[in-house]
Amino acid sequence: MRDWLIGLAAAVGCLLASWAVLVLLARRLPPGILRDLAAFIPDCLTTVRRLRTDPRVPRRAKIAVVVAGLWVASPIDLIPEFLPVIGPLDDIVVVALALRYAGRQVPREVLLAAWPGEPRLLNRLLGPPHGQGA
Repeated sequence: MRDWLIGLAAAVGCLLASWAVLVLLARRLPPGILRDLAAFIPDCLTTVRRLRTDPRVPRRAKIAVVVAGLWVASPIDLIPEFLPVIGPLDDIVVVALALRYAGRQVPREVLLAAWPGEPRLLNRLLGPPHGQGA
């Protein structure tokens, strides 16, 4: 039993160390699309947390963004995270769909206020505001 616990502790330690290395490397990325992609999921989680408590957000939109946040936080994925490039793809698609759904029900100013990242990335994801053509 003791060997099993030591192995588990070593695996968790390696996982946390690899996450720390990835965070440090992501912070060193030059400005551009790679840096935006590295920050996308953390920005989405922050947005979900902020929208969940905002009284201006309708219940349906809150449910959509909370489900997206749970999807991202869940260790169960359609595409395993360890696959390069496509690993986080299912998370990105689910979050993008939830934010687009919320974007139709929530004023854009509320979404932009909740988004900690580059506003141009969220604006591109949401598409043109209602009433404007493509």
